[in-house]
Amino acid sequence: MYYSNNLLNFAPKRKWIMTYDSITEDGRLWAVKYDDCPDNALYMLFEQWNDVTWLYQFFKENMTDLMSYFKITDVNEAIYDTIEDSERLQCLIMDISPEADLDQLFRPLENSRFADMLLGKEKARLKDVYRHASWLRIYAIKLEPGIYVITGGAIKLTRTMQEREHTLRELVKMEKVRSHLLVNNIVDKESFDDYMSELV
Repeated sequence: MYYSNNLLNFAPKRKWIMTYDSITEDGRLWAVKYDDCPDNALYMLFEQWNDVTWLYQFFKENMTDLMSYFKITDVNEAIYDTIEDSERLQCLIMDISPEADLDQLFRPLENSRFADMLLGKEKARLKDVYRHASWLRIYAIKLEPGIYVITGGAIKLTRTMQEREHTLRELVKMEKVRSHLLVNNIVDKESFDDYMSELV
């Protein structure tokens, strides 16, 4: 893959310690809790996307991308759209019924990938947005059909993730989580459940 060598150069030279929080009671959705974060990646993400001060700073720093790719020049509009999309995405994720198909929400990270792969990198985003395409992304590793581990997320304002540091960081996190799973012989739900039971 194009970015694999870049990821190694970008990754901080430290050992990542991570645990996994259950998001759904039925064990279909999990989120990574990194050692330097007070909560898991999913909850931290929604907190950030609803923090007006953080959003204001982010969009001021990324105004060129906002204007170039989305033709938006008003930071307040960007903040409003983000909070609205975040609430809709949070409802989708947090109100998952036992019958819901997570494979309809998560798609391969690479648009050109059509087949499943071992511990595939995936993304979730809103589809039916009436204003402009949603820039919110939730990233995950697919353990097996319908079973996902959320690694983080981002406000993606550029065509590719490699173009900006904050989205490149999410690629690094996905690769770190995938490596952590492989090192611990986790390749599906059964091996993930075995790993989690050993931690209790």
